[in-house]
Amino acid sequence: MTLTGTQRLETKRLILRPFQREDAEDMFRNWACDPEVTRYLTWPAHESVDVTRHLLEDWIARYGGMDYFNWAIEHRETGHVIGNISVVRLDTVREAAEIGYCLSRAFWGQGIMPEALRAVMDYLFDTVGLWRVAACHDARNAKSGRVMEKAGMLREGVWRGAGRNNQGICDEVWYAALRTDRAQASDVNRSL
Repeated sequence: MTLTGTQRLETKRLILRPFQREDAEDMFRNWACDPEVTRYLTWPAHESVDVTRHLLEDWIARYGGMDYFNWAIEHRETGHVIGNISVVRLDTVREAAEIGYCLSRAFWGQGIMPEALRAVMDYLFDTVGLWRVAACHDARNAKSGRVMEKAGMLREGVWRGAGRNNQGICDEVWYAALRTDRAQASDVNRSL
């Protein structure tokens, strides 16, 4: 395993990059102030752009650590930051990470988040050398599970009453992918 920190990643429609102070307005306007986006998250909608600026200052200060992975999701076409995706828990002993993400409601249902999640998973498997990448969602938020499935994760099960978010105590539905899952998927695709 090689800890490399948050590096710039690119996909067809997205640039995943470290946050900058100038992203505060986009972050606040596009998702952080939206109670519908934060409905199933562990933090409340921001009441002002100052709250967003303060959070970004903390995130930016952490980029010096090679074990910190937090990307701004920039939409190539508009140049605006429309969401974020990060490693919320890293286990270096087990070579595993848990991912969290959120996206502007204006971009829901367009395949943006699965595209970002696949890019981050590829980076964590191929560059960092992780063995396992996992994510979970509130059982009432099935659309988040679809994102995980589209990115190639497999549903592993439900942890009853294991989470707490803005809706209170919740059941967590867990998904994961192993580094070897990608090799098996490639073998299946070659045989078709």
